[in-house]
Amino acid sequence: MAGGNSVRNNKAHGKARKSQQGNGGSLQLLKGSPLKYKKIKPSKETRQLWIKKSHLEYEIELKKLQIELMKLQNHMKATGMRILAIFEGRDAAGKGGTIKRITAFLNPRLTKVIALARPSDTEMTQWYFQRYVPHLPSAGELVLFDRSWYNRAMVEPVMNFCTDEQHKRFLKDVSLFEEMLVKDGIKLFKFYFSVSKDEQERRFAARKTDLLKQYKLSPVDNLAQKLWDKYSVKKFQMLNESNRTLSPWTIVRSDNKKSARINCMKYLLSNLEYEEKLPIKELRPDPAIVISGIDEIKHMERNLFSPRTLHG
Repeated sequence: MAGGNSVRNNKAHGKARKSQQGNGGSLQLLKGSPLKYKKIKPSKETRQLWIKKSHLEYEIELKKLQIELMKLQNHMKATGMRILAIFEGRDAAGKGGTIKRITAFLNPRLTKVIALARPSDTEMTQWYFQRYVPHLPSAGELVLFDRSWYNRAMVEPVMNFCTDEQHKRFLKDVSLFEEMLVKDGIKLFKFYFSVSKDEQERRFAARKTDLLKQYKLSPVDNLAQKLWDKYSVKKFQMLNESNRTLSPWTIVRSDNKKSARINCMKYLLSNLEYEEKLPIKELRPDPAIVISGIDEIKHMERNLFSPRTLHG
């Protein structure tokens, strides 16, 4: 009987996989988007709403990539793959929103989002990387850091939360630390979300009037615009010292949040191998949105003395 059940289960899984291809796949995508209401007929219980075509396209693309992430997680569970994704960038750059879309339908037991508070008095006396080590991924886990040890590269030196010596030591040590992680088998992704000064200002203003976003407000926000150029200098130093072959930076232009989310997910998926992966052309990110760390360094070298032309 057990063998018969196994055969039936395998057939069922085969049918389920086939249903996600062709027209069946399209139906699966519609279920998680506003298009699922398209065929509803007018009645006393319904209301007509107008939605931008671009928004519908975004929702369908997002659902497709979220299904791919579920495939990836199944592969990770089966093989023990470990993935660590670091999300850095200025305040209001769109890091948190991207993380939410990535994790939306993943198994929370194998997915961890780490956003550490300021270090305690005890942690202040420890090796700088020590409080991050317990959160590194185990077999089958995806760990996403919403800010990471790179606080010491930008926020801390700009806000005088660390000494110059601590900042310099961090820049020397970080590549060695990450090299150990990669050589131990962890798949490491470092994303820097790049938002323009004007867009950051608009998002800060939105936070003040939107009750659902006010939890994001912090005293540091008030200084982010004023200290914009100082952050740019520290970003340049960070990229120069920590963009390495084994642990490169990936820059995501994020003035358009939806485009940033889609392209970040595409980059992640396109650089990993897993079963039933979509054709690479469907996962290729837009080169105008996703920039290599070395290309960002070159851009900053050309424009460092022209702050208005620098990306965030």
